[in-house]
Amino acid sequence: MDFNQIWVWFQNFAVVPSNWGYLLLGVIGVWILYKFIRNPRRFLCILRTIPRDFGVLPTLLCLKRDLRKFQNGNYTIFKAFDHVVKRDPKKTLIYFEDFKMTTEEVQQLSYRVANYFKSLGFKKGDTVGIFMDNCAEYAALWLGLSRIGVVSALINYNLRLKPLKHCIEAVNCKAVIFSADLSDALKELMETLGALAGDPTLYYFVDGSQVSRATSEIQSPKCSLSFVPDLNQLLQNVHAAPPLVSESLGFNDRAMFIFTSGTTGLPKAASIKHSRLFLMGTSCYYVSSLGREDVMYTSLPLYHGSGTMFGTGITLIYGTSQVIRKKFSASSFWSDCIKYKVTAAQYIGETCRYILAQPPSSLDKAHTVRVMFGNGLRSEIWGSFVTRFGVKIRECYGSTEGNCGMANMDDKLGAVGFVPIWAPNVLPLRLIKVDEETGEPIRDPKTGFVYKCGQDEPGELVGRIIKKNPMTDFEGYADKSSTGGKILENAFRKGDSWFRSGDVLVQDELGYFFFRDRKGDTFRWKGENCSTAEVESIISTISGLKGTTVFGVEVPGTDGRAGMAVMSDPENSLDLHQLAIGVIKSLPSYARPLFLRILTTEIEMTGTYKLKKNEYQKSGFNLNLIQDKVYFFNGKQYLQMDKQMHEDIISGKIRV
Repeated sequence: MDFNQIWVWFQNFAVVPSNWGYLLLGVIGVWILYKFIRNPRRFLCILRTIPRDFGVLPTLLCLKRDLRKFQNGNYTIFKAFDHVVKRDPKKTLIYFEDFKMTTEEVQQLSYRVANYFKSLGFKKGDTVGIFMDNCAEYAALWLGLSRIGVVSALINYNLRLKPLKHCIEAVNCKAVIFSADLSDALKELMETLGALAGDPTLYYFVDGSQVSRATSEIQSPKCSLSFVPDLNQLLQNVHAAPPLVSESLGFNDRAMFIFTSGTTGLPKAASIKHSRLFLMGTSCYYVSSLGREDVMYTSLPLYHGSGTMFGTGITLIYGTSQVIRKKFSASSFWSDCIKYKVTAAQYIGETCRYILAQPPSSLDKAHTVRVMFGNGLRSEIWGSFVTRFGVKIRECYGSTEGNCGMANMDDKLGAVGFVPIWAPNVLPLRLIKVDEETGEPIRDPKTGFVYKCGQDEPGELVGRIIKKNPMTDFEGYADKSSTGGKILENAFRKGDSWFRSGDVLVQDELGYFFFRDRKGDTFRWKGENCSTAEVESIISTISGLKGTTVFGVEVPGTDGRAGMAVMSDPENSLDLHQLAIGVIKSLPSYARPLFLRILTTEIEMTGTYKLKKNEYQKSGFNLNLIQDKVYFFNGKQYLQMDKQMHEDIISGKIRV
C-alpha cells in the first residue's frame, strides 16, 4: 500500500463523525509512544503526576472563574465587600480580643472614614499612612480610604526613626493615622530627625477593644502628641452612607502600598492594585478549601502582605469571619482557636516552630482547626506538626508584589508548590542560573539568553510578566528605579520580561519546587525580610566605622537566617555599649545583628572592590574557623562569645 492509498483511506475514515474518537485516541497513542521512546523516565514521571495535576484542576477553574468575574465586572474590594454585607449584614465578621464587629459595622465605619477624608479634599491618588497595631478596625480604615480612591500605605509598627520617616515620605503621605500606643515613636522621630516632608496631618486612633474597656479595667491610652486630633471623635458625627465620588474606581486601580525589604537600602513601597488583592484572597480561599462559614485565625501583622492580602482579603471578598490577635503567642494559639471556634489559621514557618516547641497539652487536638495556610514551614518539622496537631497544611509560595505564586495542594512534604511537567506554561515559572558573587543572571555568550537550571539544580525563581493578567502582572514599586531592578528582560527570547523573585529554589523530576534560600542582599529572620544595606547604613552611622558588611547566618533549630555584622576596627575605637543602645533604638528586633565579628584589619575586597561577603558568611560565627573576636547580642548588650556560649547557641540552650 503506497502513501496515496493510505491518504485516501484516511480521508474516507475521517469524514465519518463516529470515527473521530478513534482518530483522537490514535493521535494520543502516537504522542505517548513518541514521548516514551524519547525519554522513558520523564514519560513515567508524567504518568505518575497526571492524577495530581488533574486533581487540582477544579480549584484552578474556580479561581479563574472568580477572577474573571471580578475583572469583567470591574470590581473593587469595597464593591465585593458590599455584596458580603448585603448577603448577611448582622454576621460577626471580625473578632479582636472581646471586641466584635459585624459586616454592617465594618461597612459603616468605612463609609465614615471615606466621607470624612473626602470632606477634607482628599481624592483619588492621594496617600494616607496607616501606622497601627493589629486591631478590629484596621481593615475598615483602609477600606474606607479606598472608597474615594485614596491609597493607604501600611507601615510596619516596629519601625523607628529613619526607616519610619522614609516610609511616610517615600509615598508622599498627606496624612498618617496611628495607634495611640505608637505616638511615642512619631514624637521621637520628629524630635530627632525634624518635621516630616510635606507636613502630613496626623491622627491618632484608639481601637474599639480599648475604648470598651476604658471605663472598667484600664484607662483609654493617651496620645503623647498633644496637638494631634482623635480620629474616633472626628468620625462620630460623620454620615455613614456611601460617599459620592466623581472619579471612576475599578479592578486595575491602586488600593494600597505595602512595604517590603529593600535590597539596596530602606523599605520599598510595593504598589498593590485591587486586582492583586483579589488574586491573593481568592487563591488562598480555594487552595485552603475555605467556605463562608469558616472562622479564620490571623496572628500575623496586618501591615504585612500575609495578614492583609491573604487573611483580610478572604474576609472582605467572601465573608469568612476573621479572628485577629494583636501579636502572635505560641502559648495562647490553641486556646484562642478553641475560644473562637476557629476552623482555619494562618502561619509562617517561625510560628509553627514556636507552637511545636510548646509542651504537649490536652489542647493539641481539642480544637476545630481543619487547615492552616501560609509559607515557610520547614520539612524537618512539617510531619511532626501535622501528626501532633491533626491539621492539613497548605503551604503557599509568593511575595507581596511578585508574580511567582504557587501552592502545595497535595501534602507533599517540604514542597512549596508544583508546575505540571507536561505543561510548564500553565504557570510560567523558571529557575535560572546566577553568579554567586554578583547575583547577576548567567547568559549564553552566543545567544545572549539566560541558562535554565536542570533537575535538582538550585537557581533563582523568575516569573514571566504578562500585563493585564492578575496572575502574571507585576505592578512594581513607588520608586521606579527599584522596579527596574526586579525585571529581567530578554531572558529566553527577545522582548520578554520576567520578575526576579530573589529566592533560590530547586525543582525535582516530578515538578515540585522546594525553597532553599534568599539570594542577594537580604536575610529573613523572625518572619521578616531584612535589607543588609539598610542595617549596614544604620550601624555604620552609630559606630562611625565605614568598613561594615552585614549578612544572614543559619542558627541550628531556627528558621531563616539571623543577622550578623563584620566590622573593621583597626584602631579599637568601637563602643559596644553605644552600639547596642543605637541598634535597639534604630532597628526593629528582627533586623538587629545577633552576631558581631570585629576585625583588626581592613575588610577584604574582591577584584572589583566589593566586600567579600560570601567568604565571611561561610565562616559565620563559628569560633573554630575564625580567630577574630565575636560578640552575641542578648537583647540588651553585646557579649563576647567563648566556645561554651557557641555550643549553647548551637544546642539551643541559649534561645535566639
